[in-house]
Amino acid sequence: MKQLLNRLTHHEILSKAEAKQALFTISEANANHSQIASFLTVYMMRSITIEELAGFREALLELAVPINLSAYNSIDLCGTGGDGKNTFNISTLASLITAGTGVNVTKHGNYSVSSVSGSSNVLESLGVKFSNDQAFLETCLEKANICVLHAPLFHPAMKFVAPVRKDLAVKTFFNMLGPMVNPAKPTHQIVGVFSLELARIYSYLYQDTATNFKIVHALDGYDEISLTGDTKIVGNQINTVLTPKDFNAEKIQAKEIYGGETISEAVHLFQQILNGNGTESQNQVVCANAALAISTVKNCSLQEGLAMAEESLKSRKALEKLKTLQKLSA
Repeated sequence: MKQLLNRLTHHEILSKAEAKQALFTISEANANHSQIASFLTVYMMRSITIEELAGFREALLELAVPINLSAYNSIDLCGTGGDGKNTFNISTLASLITAGTGVNVTKHGNYSVSSVSGSSNVLESLGVKFSNDQAFLETCLEKANICVLHAPLFHPAMKFVAPVRKDLAVKTFFNMLGPMVNPAKPTHQIVGVFSLELARIYSYLYQDTATNFKIVHALDGYDEISLTGDTKIVGNQINTVLTPKDFNAEKIQAKEIYGGETISEAVHLFQQILNGNGTESQNQVVCANAALAISTVKNCSLQEGLAMAEESLKSRKALEKLKTLQKLSA
């Protein structure tokens, strides 16, 4: 690791193989806390290359606890985080709404690092059990159309990085990796990213996979469809910009999707929305993100996906999916 850090501090770029080996070195406990922090800091000060990110991704997937959920034709809705916007848990709510339409969701998530509350913070607070047991996850998919893949249970290599990320408390390249290392390797994926540059990198990497993907970046900086402005969408067969009007909505203000200052506030907002007590703006945002996922899996129009998402939320089908997860977790 010492030799690697010397090279990186002299502005050298790693090959895909070297990047992959670097993460193996970390996973084998052959780098100390300070070296890992320095390694992460390099990529805060310069852009990561496609080859480096590809190498890091390959390493984490090879080191991951294996799970096979390929029979479920699932989708994951997962953002990189790190956009600094501190929204409520939009993608997690959208995942439950999507599940409420009968679409299978393999939700990859983690505790928050750079924001107030990550998907795992909220779901754990609501009594959802985290497990890497194949049978339990299959039961969740069969009964609730959604299972939760809590990243630390599937990526043991991350245990050496997690405390460093927590201490740094800012986005690192692991934010970029998160959506790309879902151990279930879902058939479909909606990936939110915090910059257009990262959208470009992701589009290159995903083109080399069999995933039916859509990369999402709100042009005012959000890693999801925020309805605070226009949203860039790049996918297998799509490269476009969607406006709030494409989701039958008007442009909203950032404060309308603010997530609060504590995990308890985030949980309260989450429950309010699922129970039908969300504001019009909150409902529109979660349904817009779910609509993109539903239309991706069902190969239907965005408007059809939106109608299904709105019905899932309004009829409390999304809420029922959460209640089923809670019962299975008891």
